[in-house]
Amino acid sequence: MLSIKKYAAIDIGSNAVRLLISNIIEQKGKPVQFKKNSLVRVPIRLGADVFIKNKISKENTQRMLDTMLAFKLIMKSHKVVKYKACATSAMRESQNGKQIVDLVLEHSGISIDVIGGEEEAAIIAATDLNKFIDANKTYLYVDVGGGSTEFTVIHQGNQVTSKSFKIGTVRLLNDMVKKETWQELEVWIRSNVFGYEKIDVLGSGGNINKIFKISGKPIGKPLTFFYMTSYYNMLQTYSYEERITELDLNQDRADVIIPAMRIYLSAMKWSGAKNIYVPKIGLADGIIKSIYYDTVSSNTQ
Repeated sequence: MLSIKKYAAIDIGSNAVRLLISNIIEQKGKPVQFKKNSLVRVPIRLGADVFIKNKISKENTQRMLDTMLAFKLIMKSHKVVKYKACATSAMRESQNGKQIVDLVLEHSGISIDVIGGEEEAAIIAATDLNKFIDANKTYLYVDVGGGSTEFTVIHQGNQVTSKSFKIGTVRLLNDMVKKETWQELEVWIRSNVFGYEKIDVLGSGGNINKIFKISGKPIGKPLTFFYMTSYYNMLQTYSYEERITELDLNQDRADVIIPAMRIYLSAMKWSGAKNIYVPKIGLADGIIKSIYYDTVSSNTQ
């Protein structure tokens, strides 16, 4: 007996807002499969408002309302049976975040769950990483966002520790990360990987996915520290306009890709990792899994 249902995740980040629709494939006697069906990304960049002015602008409030209504209609067309919307650091820190959550509910019927940094890290780390990792290895999982980056140490398939830092691409672009925050992150990484023989980094987020795609590497193969450093240095020789016209980067990717690389390279350097693996998963994938497993547990109680 084969059952296919569609679930959706809305990830309201500091750089972009995403709608992921996944097929949940259940077959008796086989493990459940989560297959990506559709992904829509709108670069609203809420963080640019919040980290500078502490609130989301009228223009971006309207864009949020329009986007959420569009997402609602897309989900209806796809016959999505369950969905969950999560907002991260920009909405968390915005003075008018609660007001916007209420407006979205009124305008589109979508209820937004504003989650904390630790919860965000937990949802991301709960994604099906076992497909991508070697159970005998130790990893530092780094999920770079616009407002914050989540770090998780994984040893032999188990999460050892996890922490969220207010170091994100949009914050860095606006020069809003203090030296002390970088120092705190360095101490956290060095102390939490201490004692492990060899560390590899697992990278997630739109920027590392793009870098991996550009590299032309086959899925499952890592990017080396040398490759990442060379690419980082090369990017900086191009202006923002040249990154769009000559390197074919989207305008909302061409600026944040450099601070994102700085975060990944720092994580690799401080953990002593020579390789970064890119499993191409993130918060939206974690939300889909959490909807499914919450449904399964509530059905069995």
